[in-house]
Amino acid sequence: MSLSPEQIQIIKATVPVLQQHGNTITTVFYKNMLTAHPELNSIFNTANQVNGHQPRALAGALFAYASNIDNLGALGPAVELMCHKHASLYIQPDQYKIVGKFLLEAMGEVLGDALTPDILDAWATAYWQLANLMIGREADLYKQSEGWTDFRDFRIAKKVPESSEITSFYLEPVDGKPLPQFRPGQYISVQVFVPELKYPQARQYSLSDKPRSDYYRISVKREAGLNTEDPNAISKPGYVSNILHANINEGDVIKVSHPYGDFYLSEAESPNPIVLIAAGVGLTPLTSILNTILSSNAADRKIHFIHGARSTAVRAFKNDVIALKAKYPNLHATYFTSHPTAEEKEGVDYDYAGRVDLSKLDASKDLFLDNKQTEYYICGPERFMTSMRKALHGASVNEDRIKLELFGTGGVPASLYFWFT
Repeated sequence: MSLSPEQIQIIKATVPVLQQHGNTITTVFYKNMLTAHPELNSIFNTANQVNGHQPRALAGALFAYASNIDNLGALGPAVELMCHKHASLYIQPDQYKIVGKFLLEAMGEVLGDALTPDILDAWATAYWQLANLMIGREADLYKQSEGWTDFRDFRIAKKVPESSEITSFYLEPVDGKPLPQFRPGQYISVQVFVPELKYPQARQYSLSDKPRSDYYRISVKREAGLNTEDPNAISKPGYVSNILHANINEGDVIKVSHPYGDFYLSEAESPNPIVLIAAGVGLTPLTSILNTILSSNAADRKIHFIHGARSTAVRAFKNDVIALKAKYPNLHATYFTSHPTAEEKEGVDYDYAGRVDLSKLDASKDLFLDNKQTEYYICGPERFMTSMRKALHGASVNEDRIKLELFGTGGVPASLYFWFT
């Protein structure tokens, strides 16, 4: 059922209420729902419950939805991103019923008599308007998965350290069936049992190599739990990344989803120049894109791979890129190191000291700004991507040529985020 004009006005009128009480509402919502339905703990990110990211992200989502209730097209990209995430977790329609019930009840608990029957009815209709849209889109994604509609057993074929904090896992399907192709840049969900929590947790990891039919590769950063974006948040080491690094070994079996994600290489065999800009472990989807292009019929395409890291020790895949540069003269790479050690030498271990700064690069030779067809792919922390996007806008690059991968709760600036994450 669609919202009536009167209900749209009611939703818009509640925007100030969500600004004031949104975080309280979503905190109550998660507490009550997960108490009544502990089985949902395996879907929701417990670390983001502990550090408060999850309630804040959902509060922001409610605010964005209410603010754009009469212009839902503006939320299209965020809804698409949500649906891919939900599909990777195998969210089902019945779970939307649970979420809707406890969300509306939380609004009543916090707002009391201020939540009149008309307001409650408007929000119930608004919730199901969005939920039905997402359920339909997720059904489409499940149909495209070639029958892979639940977590599947994969064996760790190889476990290879790539840097002091990033390790690659080569994942082979236990059933031996050929793997479906994915779009370079996409991710899979990996689910492992967390003894400390006594239930499974799932996390999304970008596929870090070109598509193959026999295995997938992910390259996982061991998360220490330090939250540099919010120093007041509770620090909690990453449950899944630490288990993968410390406890999961070659021969072990883990649960893996079908590949999903709306960040991917638009066309592997396009002749257009491409610039790949990453910070930290954000290089993983861009490595998949790089390897795919260089194995295609467009291997002579102009490519610039730009990466920022704290030090040489934490930087992954540099030797791989050096080997590719020797084979493909059209590939250029630039490395920024924000905290080089005394032993590291500029021009040898890295190209520039400091964070990634596009102004230090040549507009034509490095960024291909003289070609209006050049594509730019960016992955890293939110502030990094915002900074890179701003720099490209300042260089007159149109938004439709800039593609960003968004990781983590709260990673969609000024937009709608996940009901489930």
